[in-house]
Amino acid sequence: MSIQRQSLREQIETEIMDRVGAGDFTMGTPINEVALSSELGVSRTPLREALISLTQQGVIERESGKGFRWAPVSAADFAEVVQIIAALEALAIELTPQEALDSIAPRLLQEAQSFTASMESSNEIDRRDDEFHTLLTSGCPSRRLREIIASLKLALRRYERLLVAGTEVIERSASEHEEIAERLISGDVEGCIAALKANWNNGTVRLLDVVDAKTNR
Repeated sequence: MSIQRQSLREQIETEIMDRVGAGDFTMGTPINEVALSSELGVSRTPLREALISLTQQGVIERESGKGFRWAPVSAADFAEVVQIIAALEALAIELTPQEALDSIAPRLLQEAQSFTASMESSNEIDRRDDEFHTLLTSGCPSRRLREIIASLKLALRRYERLLVAGTEVIERSASEHEEIAERLISGDVEGCIAALKANWNNGTVRLLDVVDAKTNR
């Protein structure tokens, strides 16, 4: 593997998650560090650093005296993380000063309108969705809250790669993003938060529909 912009540990994490998304590993089974380091062409030290990082994100489990294993991930795990992120983003909006919300709202609507209703790959959906939600919470004065949300988003995307490959095609809804922005433009913060939570919940349903379709092929 070629190491480019990211740190070695980050690049190893990315490579591992790409392979997870491709179905190269069996979740719930032990990880052979010697074999994996050989496959990736890296030494065991940076590999172990990457595995520890992925452990903190819930992708890998560490068993005392037994090393690491791929953490089994269920649809329920994914849905639980989504609910937490939705609640924290709602809190971020509540903490954002009204003048900041007024400034953000028109830009959000512009972003939402460019997020056309269609089918896209999971990777593209994630990228566009993250841009929208990052802008939505950008006015929150709590840096720590924004960092927690960002960290959970990273874990969420890792979970997604365990459930579906980045190339899987998923339906996206422009109207849900437009409603969030329009509620904010009208000054209806409670309605904005309700639309935000609905967007997260509906997105979960759309992704799990893809999982079900794969399972029933």
